[in-house]
Amino acid sequence: MAHSTPIPTEIEYHKQTKVLSISFDTAESYHLTAEYLRVYSPSAEVRGHSDDQAVLQVGKADVEIQGIEPVGTYAVLLRFDDGHDTGIYSWEWLYYLSQNQDTLWTEYLAKLEKVGAKRAPSN
Repeated sequence: MAHSTPIPTEIEYHKQTKVLSISFDTAESYHLTAEYLRVYSPSAEVRGHSDDQAVLQVGKADVEIQGIEPVGTYAVLLRFDDGHDTGIYSWEWLYYLSQNQDTLWTEYLAKLEKVGAKRAPSN
């Protein structure tokens, strides 16, 4: 982790809206949906070990965070109700996701559209 990486001062999950609120020591605050965090999980299962191994996450619109566990002093592990629990979200990764939310979300939606996939889970 870079020394200049902002550190969260508060992380709170709002179950009703499925939004994780995160405040950093830079006085910045962000609101990230559970779906967004699940889609951009830093796990190898999602991202692969290189860009060409990344697995597009589909059907995650209704996903919820079931648990948030600290990992040392540098990250949290998010447990999702779809069983995904291998992503360790470093402060650096959370800050990156926070700062780039609009761009990353637009890219995700474009990837879904390109392959004809949906955000909603299939029944």
